[in-house]
Amino acid sequence: MTRIDDTPPAWDERTQLTTFLDYARDTARAKCDGVSADDARTSLLPGSPLMTVSGLINHLRWVEYYWFQVVFLGEEDQGPWTEEDPDREMRVAVDFPLARLLDEYAEQSARYRELVAGRALDERARRAVRGDLRVDLRWILLHLTEETARHNGHLDILREMLDGATGS
Repeated sequence: MTRIDDTPPAWDERTQLTTFLDYARDTARAKCDGVSADDARTSLLPGSPLMTVSGLINHLRWVEYYWFQVVFLGEEDQGPWTEEDPDREMRVAVDFPLARLLDEYAEQSARYRELVAGRALDERARRAVRGDLRVDLRWILLHLTEETARHNGHLDILREMLDGATGS
């Protein structure tokens, strides 16, 4: 796992942004260590039936896809969601082994790491997010770090409820 507690005294902005995102990604994957196939698909929160370990990992994967490929690069949206089922990526996750979802998330993260390395942080997204607001790559990295860290909290709760595991 990427560590952030032994950082050098001065990192450039890109290194800080990408290191924190990688740390959040690695933490999400670490929270899945030892989760059984059944537990990965188990929903424990009556008010959030889609909130499963598998659903959260698949959601993180597709959130990155959306922000990097659809918003930043301006590609056509090929995500699993629909207007009728906007959270479909979380619903369909239970149809796949957690190991596969984790592998796909790791492979995609590596591709996006390369994408980010070759672009300026000030480069604007090709697609507007609201009205004519086009965010820059820096904003996308910050947003994805926040999104991933927030869902790591959900993974903490699910994990403790499923098998008592805490930490990571």
